[in-house]
Amino acid sequence: MQIRTLEIGVGLFLLAGLLALLLLALRVSGLSVGNNGDTYKLYAYFDNIAGLTVRAKVTMAGVTIGKVTAIDLDRDSFTGRVTMEIEERVDNLPVDSTASILTAGLLGEKYVGISVGGEDELLKDGGTIQDTQSALVLEDLIGKFLINSVNREQPK
Repeated sequence: MQIRTLEIGVGLFLLAGLLALLLLALRVSGLSVGNNGDTYKLYAYFDNIAGLTVRAKVTMAGVTIGKVTAIDLDRDSFTGRVTMEIEERVDNLPVDSTASILTAGLLGEKYVGISVGGEDELLKDGGTIQDTQSALVLEDLIGKFLINSVNREQPK
């Protein structure tokens, strides 16, 4: 009888551990089990998206306010169009707000950061953020640095 109780206890402990791992995996990946509530769509056009993925976070002042739902190529302007779902509670974004592609942590996870503008007119569902800053590409910076170093070392 004592062995049976021990086996049940170990089984429940393993089940609790597996559920904790599943919950941790969902939290880290950005997925959610339930519906997050009402959202509205905003669009932003970037010259270089460089590593931004669907389901990436959209933040404002460090607080997650939405997620990226689609990334397309605009065939007219040849820029990347990012579709974002913003939580309905953040319904007071001015039309001159800025969207930037930023990097989080050492692993280089990309996300969209929104900086608030000062206009009185607000973005509505289906609106476009006009002022954008593309992703910073490390390879481009290294290339510019190396070219600048070579140009400085050449005698004139």
